[in-house]
Amino acid sequence: AAKAQQMGLFKTEIVPVKTTVADAEGNKKATIVHEDEGIRPSTTLEGLAKLKPAFKEDGSTTAGNASQVSDGAAAVLLAKRSKAAQLGLPVLGVLRSFAVVGVPPDVMGIGPAYAIPVAVEKAGLTLNDIDIYEINEAFASQAVYCVEKLGIPMEKVNPLGGAIALGHPLGCTGARQVVTLLNELKRRGKR
Repeated sequence: AAKAQQMGLFKTEIVPVKTTVADAEGNKKATIVHEDEGIRPSTTLEGLAKLKPAFKEDGSTTAGNASQVSDGAAAVLLAKRSKAAQLGLPVLGVLRSFAVVGVPPDVMGIGPAYAIPVAVEKAGLTLNDIDIYEINEAFASQAVYCVEKLGIPMEKVNPLGGAIALGHPLGCTGARQVVTLLNELKRRGKR
């Protein structure tokens, strides 16, 4: 994510926002937010190894392998191709199918491992036909489980970083993933 940000790969999907921020002393300053603030380019393996478990004393989930809750907003406009043409709007992608599946609440993050194959099959495709996957990363273990269960190459998943690196703005993560995916597919000339 840090490399992608440094290369300017998120610029086409971020609309700069004017806002006022206050420092620790309460001094207010006008600013323009033009990039994600959750990316931590100075993160090291040594630093991650020193982090304490976040939920259980003997647990393995830490602040370093869990997504950070962050602020954000996103929008995606769905329309018929004819309506987009009528309004002079570009068609950036096609929604061929979707799937909804249920998993037990104690393993809520593994839903993509079961929904993706259903959606892909409904679209008349195979998992190998998909060039890039965006899979939410609430926790690294959950994302790794999904990738392994699906049997897809890790390099096809969240190539610009996922929620662990970018942040998890509740309510807009799905739209953010769609926008990132469409932009990256276009940049790579993939489908």
